[in-house]
Amino acid sequence: MLHSHLTTLNAVSLVLDTFSAEGWGSEALLAGSGITEADLKRPDIRITTFQEMQVCANAVALRREIGLPLGRRMHVSSYGILGYALLTSGTFGDALRLALEYPALLGTLFELQLIEDGDCIWFSASDYRDDEGLRVFNAELCMASLKVICDDLLGKPLPLLGARFAHDAPDYQASYRESFGCTLHFNAEDNAFAFDKRWLDQPLTLADPVTHRDMRERCRRQNIEFTGRQAWLGRIRHLLAGQLDQTPSLGVLAQKMNCSERTLRRHLQATGSSYQQLLDELRFERAKQLLQDEQLPIHRIAEALGFSETASFRHAFIRWSGVAPSQFRV
Repeated sequence: MLHSHLTTLNAVSLVLDTFSAEGWGSEALLAGSGITEADLKRPDIRITTFQEMQVCANAVALRREIGLPLGRRMHVSSYGILGYALLTSGTFGDALRLALEYPALLGTLFELQLIEDGDCIWFSASDYRDDEGLRVFNAELCMASLKVICDDLLGKPLPLLGARFAHDAPDYQASYRESFGCTLHFNAEDNAFAFDKRWLDQPLTLADPVTHRDMRERCRRQNIEFTGRQAWLGRIRHLLAGQLDQTPSLGVLAQKMNCSERTLRRHLQATGSSYQQLLDELRFERAKQLLQDEQLPIHRIAEALGFSETASFRHAFIRWSGVAPSQFRV
C-alpha cells in the first residue's frame, strides 16, 4: 500500500527510545525511512506513514514481539493536541467518540468502532489494509495503545471483560496478559477488547469545556494538515509509480502537476518529503514485490526500476533495507 497522509515523529521517537535502552543505535532502525538524525531534533517536522512503518518494520526485524511493549508506552500524551482534547472531554464515552473522529491523528491503520453488545462495549479495530508482514505488529501496537489511552483517561486501569485478536496465538502470550489482563481469544474476526458500557458515562477528572473546545478546533486544523494533501501526494505517487522504468525529472513531474518546479519542491518540503524520497519509497515497495519472484533476474528488476546498472540498484537496496537484494530473497 502507498501511504500518503502525514504524521508526527512521536511513534518513531518511541521506537528509538525503546531500542536505545537495549543498546541499539538509531542507524539500523532508521534504515530505508529517509529520516535523519537531524530530523529527530526538529519539533515541527511531518513524516509520511510510509516512513513510520519502515522504522516499525526495522524494529520488528530486531524483535518480532515489540508491538505490545511499544503500545504500552504510548500514553495519551503521545498524541499531542488530540491527547489533550481527549483528556479534557466531559466523559469517557465523549473522549472515545472524539478519538474515532480523527484516525489520522491517532495514527491507526485500522477502522475503529465502538460496538455495543448487551451490557458491554467492544472497542474494535478491523479492516487492516497495509503491509501484510506487519499485520500482527500493528494489531498489537494498536490494541495495547488504545488500552493505555483508556487507562490514562480514567486515571486507573479500565477493567476488561475480554479481548480478541484476528491473528494466531503467538508464543509470547504472557505479554498479552500483561497488556490486557483478561481472557484472550485468537483467530477472531477483528481485534477488540470489551468493557462494561457503564464506563462510557464516567466523568473525566480533567474535563474542561473551554480548553476542550479549543483543542477540538486545533484537532480539526491538524487533521486537515495531515490529510488535506492526501490526494495531491497520491497523484504524484501515481505518476511516479507508472513510470519507474523511465522516471520523469522533477521538472517534467511539475509540468504534469500544473505547477512550477520550485512550487513542487516547496510543497514536498512542506510535507516533510522530497522528490528523491518519494521515488525511493516507490522503488523500494516495487523491488520487494518483484523480488518475491525468484525466477526474475535481479538485473531485470533493476531495469524495471529505472536503474542503468545492477550495481546501482544493489547499493540503493542495501541503503533502503540494510541487506542486498539476493539476501532479501533468502
